Amino acid sequence: MSSQKKNWAAIIIMFCLFAMIAFVTNLCSPMAVIVKNQFGASNFASQIGNAANFIAYLVMGIPSGMLLKKYGYKVTSLIAVTTGFVGVFIQYMSGWESIGSFWVYVFGAFISGFCMCMLNTVVNPMLNTLGGGGKTGNQLIQFGGVCNSLAAVAVTIIMGSLIGDAAKAKISDATPALFIALGIFAAAFIVLLFSRIPEPELEAAKAHAAMEAKENKPKEKDKYSAFSFRHFDLGVLCIFLYIGLEVGIPTYVMQFLTTAKDATTPGIGIDATIAGTIVAVYWFLMFVGRFFGGVLGKKFSSRQQVSFMAIIALLFIFLGIFLPESTQVNMPGVDWGNMKIITAQVPVGIMFLILVGLCTSIMWGGIFNMAVEGLGKYTSIASGAFMTMVCGGGILVPLQGWVADISHSFMTSYIVVIICTAYILFYALVGSKNVNKDIPTD
Repeated sequence: MSSQKKNWAAIIIMFCLFAMIAFVTNLCSPMAVIVKNQFGASNFASQIGNAANFIAYLVMGIPSGMLLKKYGYKVTSLIAVTTGFVGVFIQYMSGWESIGSFWVYVFGAFISGFCMCMLNTVVNPMLNTLGGGGKTGNQLIQFGGVCNSLAAVAVTIIMGSLIGDAAKAKISDATPALFIALGIFAAAFIVLLFSRIPEPELEAAKAHAAMEAKENKPKEKDKYSAFSFRHFDLGVLCIFLYIGLEVGIPTYVMQFLTTAKDATTPGIGIDATIAGTIVAVYWFLMFVGRFFGGVLGKKFSSRQQVSFMAIIALLFIFLGIFLPESTQVNMPGVDWGNMKIITAQVPVGIMFLILVGLCTSIMWGGIFNMAVEGLGKYTSIASGAFMTMVCGGGILVPLQGWVADISHSFMTSYIVVIICTAYILFYALVGSKNVNKDIPTD
């Protein structure tokens, strides 16, 4: 019973860290609206902060896995939240008149990305391990994703209400949200410092090293690695493309909604506060999808869940692109200041793009679960390597902005997410099968 209680304590802490990842990561999309106004950035340039946040994964992914393997979950988490505090504070400094600049903001987003990478490297394998892998491991990751989605909803709504008129937005307007993030990091550091986190892989590694030292055996170089597994290699590419899908959809819905009708790349020019509440529905739907994905995780495998949702996502994206803009629907949002439901008329295609949130909801956990299944002792390093490819958000999201710039159409830019979704479907159906079961993983 004692062990079980300790596990639940660890699970709750991992859920909270999952929420922190979303809160800080999802600051980037609404911050792009601010950057466009304050620094006169193009659609492409406004995403450089977003890109820096995700490219940090490319730099920090392997070191995160090495930190996890050498020092364990707790120390890696403490380093992560400290780094996150520094990164968010630098973003806050970018709004200061004395030193504030576009590149200070980008640097802060880059440092924050280090934090997000380390936290992702910790929480995903930890939850998978606590669940024993397989369907139960996937189930815990999906419930962690529920916390992640709730935080994403919260930050989108908060930032939308703080920005207000996109044409007058400045980084200083985001100060309350940045202070909330700083407070979360400070609280998380204290909680982690005084918490006991199970370290099964670290303890096993120490025991193995002690046994080798006692037997005076020379250490043999392992001829295999995580990259010896085909399903892991293909899974690494899959997560790269998945981030482009998950982040690209709401980012350019927000841009479309807030960009003026007479702009070079035209939108519909609605108030950023209203747009924020609409885009928050995407993240709320991810919360709903992850909740039910967790509930159904015992019955349906990651492969079944991801393949089904990828098909539905493709359908919704095509409808979002090709349905006529003149056909309007009322999209709901929540005015949290007055605690009431509000609606805004938007093209029907936007509704279907928002609905993709239901589909992307279970993909992160499902792809991770499929990619590391059967890796055994290679899981820690694999988790770090896996996180390097989250840099897809830093490459594919600006790429989508570039497509919007050259085509002068936000809808045309969604060809990028169609390609991403098609590959995810391929991976779930074919690429995720472990064809290297002969490799020893003990």
